Amino acid sequence: MVEQVGGPLGHPVAAATWTKRAALTRKRTQPVEAAVATAEYAEADYQAGTWTSPRRTIIKAEVVWHHGREPRDNPRYVITNLRQTPEWIYTHVYCARGDSENRFKELKFALAFGRTSCTRFWANQLRITFTAAAFVLFQELQLHADETALRGAQVPRLRQALITIGVQVVRSVRRIVLHFPRSHPDAMPWAHLARALGAAPA
Repeated sequence: MVEQVGGPLGHPVAAATWTKRAALTRKRTQPVEAAVATAEYAEADYQAGTWTSPRRTIIKAEVVWHHGREPRDNPRYVITNLRQTPEWIYTHVYCARGDSENRFKELKFALAFGRTSCTRFWANQLRITFTAAAFVLFQELQLHADETALRGAQVPRLRQALITIGVQVVRSVRRIVLHFPRSHPDAMPWAHLARALGAAPA
């Protein structure tokens, strides 16, 4: 059996509607002090007109609260044949798919992966290879940044905090010392990553 998870083209109705409404109603009637953007997960069987049988529909019922504004419903639907709980499927499978799309955006917009303006094929191929290598290096930084204030940072933020900074470089026979300005806000994450990657003594 092929396992599949995907968002429907339109919002499912029928059996899924009452389940969504019930969950959203519970979220809207929660105490004011507990009014935060939390979600409730449910499921229902839904069958579109062209489908031969009903399919499992995961429903995320969320009410978004902002101070001084009316609460806003934020329902989401996912069609799947996986057997795990609705919350696990949505958070660990469906949302992970969206995170993969963010990596493509980083390649395209932050590292200009599509910039192939050279007139020769091999020159453009070299540019793409350099871009891919740079992305691998930034991924390594992202992995080691989980225990710092840069946790979850994407390429533009990492480049601003770790690469494009001004320091005073002091060289001696045995080592190179970088002196950061006192106002540098990311000096601690930079030092942590340098130690994690073996570029500074632990």
